Amino acid sequence: MAVKPADLDRTDHRILAVLQEDGRISAVDLAERIGLSPTATGERLRRLQKEGVIEGFSARLNPHRVGLGLLVFVEVSLDKTTPDVFERFAEAVRRAPEVLECHMVAGGFDYLVKTRVSDMTAYRRFLGDVLLALPGVRETRTYAVMEEVKTDGALPVRG
Repeated sequence: MAVKPADLDRTDHRILAVLQEDGRISAVDLAERIGLSPTATGERLRRLQKEGVIEGFSARLNPHRVGLGLLVFVEVSLDKTTPDVFERFAEAVRRAPEVLECHMVAGGFDYLVKTRVSDMTAYRRFLGDVLLALPGVRETRTYAVMEEVKTDGALPVRG
């Protein structure tokens, strides 16, 4: 079932844009930046969280500084494309902490997996011990990232 987009006005979009730039901004500074009172800004923030527009706040880590400098994308093809195989794969991949993202895709393969590891030796271990052990995996294709061109991840909300 598709999620219905929230009704967002121009001020909501400005709030979201500012928060994506600086999730630690104080409510007072946010209110000043968007031109609302702190009370009105706080009410909008609570509504945006309640409606699920803002899902949470977190710190963005430098992967190289924490020993996870190799970014890898992996195409995964399953042996069968049936609902039970899809569900077993999805349940197992959700339990794999090494998997940062996993997307079912349309096209020549079934899933696109994103992972970060320390180096190619660690990736080989992940491939053999984790990815190929997932239910239904028939084939994989690996793409090691040579250069990260854009990684900010901000959604293009307009304000």
